[in-house]
This record gives sequence, structure tokens and C-alpha cells, in this order.
Amino acid sequence: MEKKKMPIGIEDFAEIITEGFYYVDKTGMIKELLSNWGQVNLFTRPRRFGKSINMSMLKYFFEIGTDKSLFEGLAVSGETGLCEKYMGQYPVISITLKATEAANFETSRNLIAMEICDEAERMSFLAESDKLTASEKKSYDSLLQRDMDDETLYRSLKTLSGLLWKHYGKKFIILIDEYDVPLAKASKQKYYREMVLLIRNLFEQALKTNASLEFAVLTGCLRVSKESIFTGLNNPKMYTLLEAECDEQFGFTDEEVREMLSLRKSAKRRCARLRTEIIRQN
Repeated sequence: MEKKKMPIGIEDFAEIITEGFYYVDKTGMIKELLSNWGQVNLFTRPRRFGKSINMSMLKYFFEIGTDKSLFEGLAVSGETGLCEKYMGQYPVISITLKATEAANFETSRNLIAMEICDEAERMSFLAESDKLTASEKKSYDSLLQRDMDDETLYRSLKTLSGLLWKHYGKKFIILIDEYDVPLAKASKQKYYREMVLLIRNLFEQALKTNASLEFAVLTGCLRVSKESIFTGLNNPKMYTLLEAECDEQFGFTDEEVREMLSLRKSAKRRCARLRTEIIRQN
């Protein structure tokens, strides 16, 4: 069996698959997520539990234009009907807030705006879309301004989703990774109230009564209940460590750990045999 590289520090699902890194198959999450349906889904797990890789995997599965070969041989590929219905069928907005913590509110706010701006730039085809009016293209241009004002920032995800809906004629999926990182830093640096206002407005605009939303997935280490950041949302579905649903899709199960250890031992034995053979030849 070919020895595979370990994907240390790599969180991009496509890179892991195409570059031959070792991957513990968590694509079963897709079936569980769709079966347990919630329009807004929050997964809370400790750090290093594979949240970001799973979010990347979801993006590659659902996004229009995806390379379907990435999922060949993985668990979800056995769900033929599910793949035909959902794979590559949605516009996907995917952002991460893990790198938006800062010592002050202004810097953190700007980092969040830049993250959204980068995601809007990824969808540059909207600037030339014949499905959008001149006014709608102007709204898109406003999302490319890294110094966007508060009103534009609050509505940014909703604006982008509406433009995608108009362009594709399909509802969108939104993925927000590590949503709680700027909130945790804000709490330590004494600008929590300002950050709560920003995050609450951003989420409510995008996730509540948004006609173009198919569903959303958020991840974080904690469910932030202080100041009721989720009050404006319609009963988000919570997946904590105590929930049985999707419990095997983050971290490693006993069986997965045993398999990894077995592969490691097998690799060590092959190396030992190779060294012995080299010594004999010399």
C-alpha cells in the first residue's frame, strides 16, 4: 500500500484529495446534514477537530462547477440519488472568521470586511452577468470596497446572496467557519458590545427571512449565548459534542485511530525491510 503524506496544516479538501494526502473520510456528514435538515446549522467543536476541512469539503460538494471526481471512492459517492440531486447544484458563499481577531474593534471589523470582499472577488463573473441590472452591478461593486461603510457591511452577505440568486436562478448555501473567533477576542479586549452588534446584524441580514437561502452551516468552538447573538434567527439547529447526530463526522473514532496506527506500523515495517535490504546489498 502506498504511503500517504499527512495533511499537516492543510485545510483545503481539494488539495488533500488531489495531492494524495491521507484523508479520513467524513463525507458521511453530507447525508446526515441533509437528513437532519435545519435551515441554519451550528456545529460546536473544540479546536483541531476538523471543522475547517469539513467546511471546505461541503463547499466543494455543493458548489456549482465543482470537480465531481474529488468524491470518487468516498462514502458519499455511494449515495447516488443524493449526489445527483445536490452535488454541484448551488452557489456557495464560504467565509472564515478565524483570522479576524484583533486588539481593537476597528481592525477586527476591517478584517471581516476584507474576508467578505475576498469572497465577493471570487465571484467576479457577477460584474459581467447579463442577468443583473446596472443597479445590481453597482451593488456588487460596493462589496469590492475594503473600506465599505457599516450599512454595506451589515448587508454584504445578503446582497451577495441576492445577486447569486438572480444570476443562477438558484438558492444559495452559506458556510461560516469559526464564527466565534472575533467575539472571543472582543470579550478579552473590551470591545464585545461593538462586535456583537456587527455579527448580529451580519447574520440576521443573511440568515433570517432571506428568500434566497437554501441553508447555512456555521462552526465554532462555543455557542455564544451572551447578548443573544442568535435571537434573530429562526431556531438554528445545534450540533454540540453531546448530540448523537453527526457525532462521528468531527475528530476521529476509535476505529479510525486504529486504522491510522495500523498504517503507521505497516509503514515502519516496510522502512525496516528496505533498510535491511540496502545493508545486504552493500
